[in-house]
Amino acid sequence: MNRLFLYFFAICLFFFSCAEKKKEFGTDISSDAELIRRGKALFELHCSNCHNFEGDAIGPNLSGITRSVEREWIENFIQNPTRAIENQDPRALQLASTFSGEMPGFSFLTAEEVNALLSYLHTYEGLPLPSSGDTTSTLIPEKVADSGIRVELELFTSLPPSDSIPPLAKMTKMELVPGTDRLFINDQRIGLYEIIQQKPRLYLSLLEKFPKLVSQPGWATGLGSFAFHPDFEKNGLFYTSHTEPGGSAPSDFGFTDSLEVFMQWVLVEWKAKNPQAGSFEGTYRELLRVDNASQAHGMQELAFRPNAKKGEEEYGLLYLGYGDGGTAEKGFPSISLHDGKGNYSSIWRIDPQGKNSKNGKYGIPASNPFASQKEGREVYAYGFRNPNRLFWDEKGQLFATDIGQHSIEEINRIQAGGFYGWPIREGKFVVNPYGNFRNLYPLPKEEKNPSIYPLLQLEHDEMVAIIGGYFSKKGKLKDKFLFGDVPSGRLFLVDLQSDIPVPQTWGIRFQGKEISLKTLVNHSRVDLKFGQDASGNTYLMSKTTGAVYRIVE
Repeated sequence: MNRLFLYFFAICLFFFSCAEKKKEFGTDISSDAELIRRGKALFELHCSNCHNFEGDAIGPNLSGITRSVEREWIENFIQNPTRAIENQDPRALQLASTFSGEMPGFSFLTAEEVNALLSYLHTYEGLPLPSSGDTTSTLIPEKVADSGIRVELELFTSLPPSDSIPPLAKMTKMELVPGTDRLFINDQRIGLYEIIQQKPRLYLSLLEKFPKLVSQPGWATGLGSFAFHPDFEKNGLFYTSHTEPGGSAPSDFGFTDSLEVFMQWVLVEWKAKNPQAGSFEGTYRELLRVDNASQAHGMQELAFRPNAKKGEEEYGLLYLGYGDGGTAEKGFPSISLHDGKGNYSSIWRIDPQGKNSKNGKYGIPASNPFASQKEGREVYAYGFRNPNRLFWDEKGQLFATDIGQHSIEEINRIQAGGFYGWPIREGKFVVNPYGNFRNLYPLPKEEKNPSIYPLLQLEHDEMVAIIGGYFSKKGKLKDKFLFGDVPSGRLFLVDLQSDIPVPQTWGIRFQGKEISLKTLVNHSRVDLKFGQDASGNTYLMSKTTGAVYRIVE
């Protein structure tokens, strides 16, 4: 879930209580046509995925924002929202309470660029109305209980900073080379690091190989995911997904011409000349390229089923989690509602070594549920907004975490060919994909084509962006599936084998003292990720600081 400028543009919801009713705002904002044109380009680049001027999207309607809030406050908040929160600014605190997270700072914008952005925003005169029907925090009355479990953390390693402002290292995943104890972590801006004796060593600079790689705007861009082939030690094959600007090259999958291509997601196969080497040397090839309407909800997960055996069909088949690309929020929900005849909002399954795809660069397994169709042949299951993590239990059952829109976060048990609801369902509730996404409604008594509902759903008063972890193999957390909330770092566990899974929270200690992850990383945004090594140790990672912590058992 990407919330660029979320707080800044949510100010409009708070303006009635904070703005001076008789004061005229924005009188010193320029109306120069060229400045407005530049501001429009900046808005489309950094803000349009979450906001518009007609109604609520991920963030609220922005029409009239510069006419209701002081210019100086807006400028300062764009540059450094964290400082406003730390200074106990009333507006910032209200926004933090309302949206349960913190937007990134945009200190890289120059004063002239901020002026241009304000000039464009000031062309919209209508004052926004508060969203009606926002049912967040009222849908699920049962609240998550504390398990009472506390575990000790120790600092394991830190990735070198790839920026001077948080997130200092944009890691999203820790991955093992199958059958070994070799451990890798990505930085979305750079490439892959191998962790050797608790120290990171750059294994692959993807940026050098693909100079068009971009890792902003947004938290989800750059090197999104990576996965090693189960036979990597012999064949040297591994896979990465990354983002490039829209139009960088012809795409294999796209959408209607009336929707702009903002970015492209690229799947690459790498073949190491010496799989045991400490740095990559070898060849690579592009397998596919997908157009994306925004910086959000793209190819954020690559995975092989870890317990597949040689000789089984699943061995060597690559799963991809691909979201809706922001198309629903941009007014094109039909791209997600494809009845298995499209590729967005889906979990894909492909054979990287095959050749029967449309572009001839990979294969379509014959057992794929839509393999006989002209379109959507790659799709294994569909109806996801942002299936950001895929994982399997010991029995080989596939699960996926799915980041929701305004209200519900999900863990789904995946069935081949299944439809999981988005964008007409969020959790076990109805969404009008052509209306206000904040408004959720009860399920109808009878459904002609019911979707598969989540195994577990959590409301946004508990978490706002789910991140999947691992089944714990040790200690107090053994056999529980661990997951958490990306922004706050709040930690959850659940027994997914239960008939009715009941989530609970758990906590950490550091140097013998019970502590929250926010306090540990000394920031209001943790940007939580998980990892696990060959010995079954579980790790907690913070993109904000680049630190990796190991649970001590």
